[in-house]
Amino acid sequence: MIRPCVPWPHQVLRAVAADVEAITPEVKAIWDDMVDTMEAMPGYGLAAVQIGIPLRLAVVDSSEERGRAVRMANPVVLHASVQMRTHEEASPNLPGVSAVISRSRAVTVRFLNEAGEMEDRDFVHLWATSVQHQIDHLAGKMYFEHLSGVRRSMLIAKAQKLRRRG
Repeated sequence: MIRPCVPWPHQVLRAVAADVEAITPEVKAIWDDMVDTMEAMPGYGLAAVQIGIPLRLAVVDSSEERGRAVRMANPVVLHASVQMRTHEEASPNLPGVSAVISRSRAVTVRFLNEAGEMEDRDFVHLWATSVQHQIDHLAGKMYFEHLSGVRRSMLIAKAQKLRRRG
């Protein structure tokens, strides 16, 4: 089921999400909805907070053929490369605007997988960018918080102007 994304500055987007204790049928149903929502955008990832669910759940799929979503609960970056990569990022929670953000080119992430097991996985390039973007969301941080104060203010003002035009 495709779920609506909550608009920024909704409080759920600005708070740290709660840890997931176990992979239950409810968690799997949320992941399924998240994948459907991500594909409908289309996007490379989605955090549960983006659809108003304050749990540390994320999905990412940066594959060219799609259908390879990685479902993560409680993801944490264990290692991030010093080599950076820039990519234009956006969010359905603040539609109509985007910004070029610099993030680590590669990351190792530990998370609880669909089977309820802890997994460490390496992500590179767009996969790494998307994973880091989703982990930021779960920590109550939007991509534009990586920008300078002036650029951030300009981006938010532009988004608000677009929203008023409706």
